[in-house]
Amino acid sequence: MNAMNPFLEAAIAMCEEAGAIHARYLHQEQVISEKGVGDLVTEVDRRAEAAIIERLRALFPDHAILAEESGRHAAGEDYIWYVDPLDGTTNYAHGFPAFCVSIALLHRGRVEVAAVHAVALGELFTAARGEGAWRNGRPIRVSRVPDIARSLVATGFSPSVREDGHNIAEFVAFLHRAQAVRRPGSAALDLAFVACGRLDGFWEYRLAPWDVAAGSLLVTEAGGVVTQIDGTAFDPAGRAILASNGLVHEEMRQVLATTPNRHPHTVS
Repeated sequence: MNAMNPFLEAAIAMCEEAGAIHARYLHQEQVISEKGVGDLVTEVDRRAEAAIIERLRALFPDHAILAEESGRHAAGEDYIWYVDPLDGTTNYAHGFPAFCVSIALLHRGRVEVAAVHAVALGELFTAARGEGAWRNGRPIRVSRVPDIARSLVATGFSPSVREDGHNIAEFVAFLHRAQAVRRPGSAALDLAFVACGRLDGFWEYRLAPWDVAAGSLLVTEAGGVVTQIDGTAFDPAGRAILASNGLVHEEMRQVLATTPNRHPHTVS
């Protein structure tokens, strides 16, 4: 890992600070509210986000910030930080250890550095464009599984699944094709798991840029492939993602092409 990259160093420091907040309040009684049906936010989300934003403003006052809970800060265009202070809030609220903080820096629309910290798992995933991806400072690579039949894949569901059954058809399609399908509940962590070879592929709809920006760089720097659902170029603002070890990517795309959400840009 290139420790001289000041942006990556900053992302790591912010992840560690937010992770310490996660650890401090885990298993304590939480102040929990709902942004929508089934869409939780806790005081820990807000505390962690405030700590990250405070540090970013001090270190990079000319950079813009887009954070899940408080929206956009500053008006800079060249550099923008995407911040998810607690991805997997529902998991966190239940003490289920699949949650993390996810931070990415984009320069003119391209993700340059990424950090995803899962404090309950003791894991920090990092990446810098052109320099590779790491878990706890050691290089990681995607898996070499060659086909869906031998793949462990994952997905996620938006809270609206209760009302419209969104992504159920896709889930069932992969149940019939893959070795197994998982739904851990944190898109950023799912992408980190693709990057380190624990998962062979991941897809999801109705995501926000802060959910996927960091994880997308982890996957590509670990040798994987990240696109939109239909195989076109990935855009963090595109609302949907298909990520894999590269070997199963086309097969996953073909499965998704047969399902109701095969046109991801129409999904809001």
